[in-house]
Amino acid sequence: MTAAPSTGPLAGLKVLELGQLIAGPFAAKTLGDFGADVIKIEAPRSGDPLRKWRLLKDGTSVWWQVQSRNKRSVALDLRQAEAQEIVRKLALNADVLIENFRPGAMEGWGLGPDELLQLNPRLIMLRISGYGQTGPYRDRPGFGVVAEAMSGLRHLTGEPGRVPVRVGVSIGDTLAALHGVIGILLALQHRHASGKGQVVDVALYEAVFNCMESLLPEYSAFDAVRGPAGSALPGIAPSNAYRCKGDAYALIAGNGDSIFKRLMLCIARPDLAADPALAANDGRVARVQEIDAAIGQWTAGLTVDEVLAALEGAEVPAGKIYTVADIAADPHYAARGMLQTVQMDDGSELAVPGFVPKLSATPGSQRRNAPALGQDTDAVLREVGLTEAQIGALRQRGVVG
Repeated sequence: MTAAPSTGPLAGLKVLELGQLIAGPFAAKTLGDFGADVIKIEAPRSGDPLRKWRLLKDGTSVWWQVQSRNKRSVALDLRQAEAQEIVRKLALNADVLIENFRPGAMEGWGLGPDELLQLNPRLIMLRISGYGQTGPYRDRPGFGVVAEAMSGLRHLTGEPGRVPVRVGVSIGDTLAALHGVIGILLALQHRHASGKGQVVDVALYEAVFNCMESLLPEYSAFDAVRGPAGSALPGIAPSNAYRCKGDAYALIAGNGDSIFKRLMLCIARPDLAADPALAANDGRVARVQEIDAAIGQWTAGLTVDEVLAALEGAEVPAGKIYTVADIAADPHYAARGMLQTVQMDDGSELAVPGFVPKLSATPGSQRRNAPALGQDTDAVLREVGLTEAQIGALRQRGVVG
């Protein structure tokens, strides 16, 4: 796929990505989707480990094609002083630098905020780590799955009395990345007013904890330790997964006051619809087992499609549990542009997720495919003033790849 000119809302923004795997690269990918020029620094020979994660096509992960679209790849051995000096040259003209190494790694290379912000006071530096840049745990290695556990999320997942289960994707990393993007945009707004950059410090566990809703205040006020509840939503009723014919499940959220009444009428339970004790959520929570039993008795006699058709007619929020095959065949996904087909460099086609959020005037786009390792090394080094002879000498010494 030939690179197209950037026309997004972040066109002209120069981003230097030094991270690997998920959190840092996802943040950079999001900026790249909306027009930023992202230069990704990778280790020579091995590159970002994500290139080899999950299912591979012709030796490269298809996940890589999503995570690294709209990026340019420069292969640098950051352990070498000459590579560190190249990063300083790149940072001198960058707007944003993203890294997700363990705290102290950048400082060890002479690339910490004290050095880089002195070179470029307008630089915004996003630092994503397991536990943040400060505090007693800062030096611990931290992955998203550990952060999900520390934040309280893992304690809530699964069935009561059974082993807690993980969310099936790297949600901790992704939430941290999105908080990082928010931090970058806030810092850019501050820079517009002040002309100064700053450090955005995102901890994986804090990004997940920020989404834990009422967990802490309920403990503070009532000593309530919320636990796993399977498919139900504790304290909010009714909201659950209900078995239908054929062992399929319908997710039904009838927890709005007027929605609950419509749901009860739809399942032929006018007595529950008219019961004043069930008019508000707190009354329904007290009798949630009775309500769930009534809904479950109704769904058990119908297929999931019959249940969903009836509830759509009653204007009750409901849905089925999608597999990726359901997603790929769904007309709404297609209509919203969430199923993009891109042509790979070998001429094959690949379906990839579309762009979020939707902007009416400056939508996200894929301007170029994910790069091969070091694909743009020479071009980028020429942009910072290195000659062909200098680049060749660096390559001979293994500084660049």
